[in-house]
Amino acid sequence: MTTIDQVTWLDVPVQGPFDLTASARFLEGFAPAARADAAASPGELRLAFPVAPSWRPVGVLVKQAGPNGPVRMAVHGDPSDVDNAAAAARRILSLDVDGTGFAAVGARDPVVGDLQARYPGLRPVAFHSPYEAACFAIIGHRIRMNQAATIKRNLARELGSSVDVHGVVLPSFPPPAVLRAVPMVPMVSEVKSDRLKAIAEAAEAGRLDAAELRSIPVAEALTRLRTLPGIGEFSSELVLLRGAAHPDGFPDAETRLHEEMRRVYPVATKAELSEVADGWRPFRTWVSVLFRVRREELVGN
Repeated sequence: MTTIDQVTWLDVPVQGPFDLTASARFLEGFAPAARADAAASPGELRLAFPVAPSWRPVGVLVKQAGPNGPVRMAVHGDPSDVDNAAAAARRILSLDVDGTGFAAVGARDPVVGDLQARYPGLRPVAFHSPYEAACFAIIGHRIRMNQAATIKRNLARELGSSVDVHGVVLPSFPPPAVLRAVPMVPMVSEVKSDRLKAIAEAAEAGRLDAAELRSIPVAEALTRLRTLPGIGEFSSELVLLRGAAHPDGFPDAETRLHEEMRRVYPVATKAELSEVADGWRPFRTWVSVLFRVRREELVGN
């Protein structure tokens, strides 16, 4: 277990509605990161992950007394990692985005307005990093999401560090150097092991930097991601939208989202779906997540 004595408290600026308890509930139901011990009580969330560019393990406790109230976080980590860990935690919770204009999307589109009323203050909760998202995409190829989530958690326990985050011990996914060093990544096929090592190498080389991926046009970022072994159309969207937490991308390959949209909009083709989503700018990812949350509630997939 990694015990980090250095703790730094920070006030987190929040622009627009935000409910940390809703985020914690979302995380508990998000199979790739589902973890019952992440939220010790309402208004608290604990995270543990290797933080770029050092890739040392860090822990973050996030606290909010009530919906739309002030947010604070305690960063457990090497002092040189604090700023990067805080930035990562803000990205994970979509707190690095000004959400004051999100309500206007619902005002323009009553379907979105109904979703916002159903899930007040819920913002997308992302993977800890594009690196972890890409690893999950590789692990999950041709198996069920719950199976992939179990393998990802077991890799964290076997190869990662356990971090004491304000009194709760959480596993942290193995950093890139660890995946590269093992002769073969356990619990996956030889092909997946080779691809995971390639993802780890790309992460160390800075090719999976969240800020960089979000700074370039979406189409360019997706094309760049698809040059990585095992990363195709669906996976590249996962890495960009749910790994780098890009707030404004429409998932062209997310068929379940498309099915849910067709249930409430008089559209059929992918082009028509994309045209509807254009009305959600600059929060297309945020609205897409609300659709998927509702589908999970109603259908279970």
